[in-house]
Amino acid sequence: MSNLMANPKLKAPSKTTALSPAAAESPEKERKGDRNESLTVLRACEVLKAFRTLGDELQLADVINRTGLPKTTAFRLLRTLIHGGLLERAGSGVYRNRFGPVTAQPFRIGFAAQGDSEFCREVMKNMEAAAAREHVHLITVNNRYSAREALRNADLLIRERVDLVLEFQTYERVAPALASKFLEANIPVVAIEIPHPGATYFGANNYKAGIIGGKALGRWAREHWDGKVDQLLLLELPIASSLLELRITGLVDGLRAELPQIASVPVAHLNGRGNFEQVLEVLRQYLRRSPARRTLIGAVNDVCALAALRAFDEAGSRHMCAVMGQNAIPDARNELRRPDTRLVGTVAYFPERYGDEIISLAIQILQKKTTPSTVFVKHQLITPRNVDLIYPLDERQELKIGFPAERTRVAAH
Repeated sequence: MSNLMANPKLKAPSKTTALSPAAAESPEKERKGDRNESLTVLRACEVLKAFRTLGDELQLADVINRTGLPKTTAFRLLRTLIHGGLLERAGSGVYRNRFGPVTAQPFRIGFAAQGDSEFCREVMKNMEAAAAREHVHLITVNNRYSAREALRNADLLIRERVDLVLEFQTYERVAPALASKFLEANIPVVAIEIPHPGATYFGANNYKAGIIGGKALGRWAREHWDGKVDQLLLLELPIASSLLELRITGLVDGLRAELPQIASVPVAHLNGRGNFEQVLEVLRQYLRRSPARRTLIGAVNDVCALAALRAFDEAGSRHMCAVMGQNAIPDARNELRRPDTRLVGTVAYFPERYGDEIISLAIQILQKKTTPSTVFVKHQLITPRNVDLIYPLDERQELKIGFPAERTRVAAH
């Protein structure tokens, strides 16, 4: 498996990198002097190799892209192979393999990872395991939370002639440019968490996740504070995307469903951008100018939630807050195991399962099977009561509030 994560400018090792069209033709050129071999037959073999499974369906453009043959040559060979019974027409301009795979060449799938957060590491670990299990050649690059890096990586994956791209990047504003690049290169895309025009979406149902968290936070306030709340504090991340805003929108709607009187409570909005220490400093400043009051806190992710817990603890106001997180990262799960925690819960997205589902979806797309345009992940509320049932294999840590999440960057999760 090649890995461009360390340096996205490096090409994948030659032992796993598919031949370019020019390189694919070079053996044929070497054989031109051998009268015992037919160049036409060799090219027909290349066409057959483009079909990777029995029943695989390709358009003419797909065959050209995978073989590097001229359009007229590819078209003529396809017609000939149909007459020979090895291929069949599956529709207008669509060809189906009736013969079976000629080679065991694996699919080449490019994975543009978002960055190095805890969430991203979980996704990467499962993605690599799923690719190895399915014998997929996974080429990885790192977008490093950078729009510019994402655009450069897109060009790199196109040059690598991957069959499909798994795009996991932070910024909604560059999605159209990335989608355009891949569309022009005739490469299908699965967009992870941030929708891209024309791509299959895989990721969170952010509004639903917000609803789940908001309802749980409202129930907690009703049971422990008799529904008497003085302040609602929302930790947001406007730099990411409008989809992440739906987490907060859903949280407020869920909270109002359980606690209608919250509509009259003052609301403070803070920007959760940055790493743990940066978010913590924003909260420290907020608490220095605001008196301690009963505060419900809705966080866009767990790093913000843990920073809020630390800030209220430092201010001696731990008993005055109740926090709802998102993502169920290991640090948040360990916090839920503390007997005196004020983390009411966190909504799980299960990044440790992303690879299994995404690789399966990608293979179905490459095999031209019917797939949904949107695939939402499962969400579940994790609380002190069920954390050990959902995550029984966690390594337990003595967790000082917010540590070691303070080393974690706040990205789209």
